[in-house]
Amino acid sequence: MDKIHKPKKVFIQGPISPQFIADSIAKHQAKVNIGAHAIFLGQIRADEKEQGVVTGIDYSAYEDMAEQAFHAIREDAISRFDLTCMHIYHSLGLVPTGEISLFVFVSSGHRRAAFEASEYIVEEIKTKVPIFGKELVGPAGGYIWKENI
Repeated sequence: MDKIHKPKKVFIQGPISPQFIADSIAKHQAKVNIGAHAIFLGQIRADEKEQGVVTGIDYSAYEDMAEQAFHAIREDAISRFDLTCMHIYHSLGLVPTGEISLFVFVSSGHRRAAFEASEYIVEEIKTKVPIFGKELVGPAGGYIWKENI
């Protein structure tokens, strides 16, 4: 029988700090059955739009629905890939350009499972999780809805 995992909190207010990412990696050093980690970091780009340059993205979500979707993606990835552990974190609120808004961290005994799981999880998040981003564009500081590509 497959093990059912407890849902984990995914959302973090504001940008995901480099220290948070470093601390997450450091916590796995004692897990000596891990042979590979794959990390995906989604960073906010300063895209040029008709209205100006993007200076940040303000994220919102239907949090309960989004947490359920994240949990379903996590359970699906665990059943598909030979993973030791997996963590997903996504920002809510304003994330300035150059900062991190998505952190996917998967660990496994071997690299192939980690690589494949990481790509799968990111694609599933992009298509299935109800998270919405409004791009803040300058110089007037207006917002435009972000396309999720």
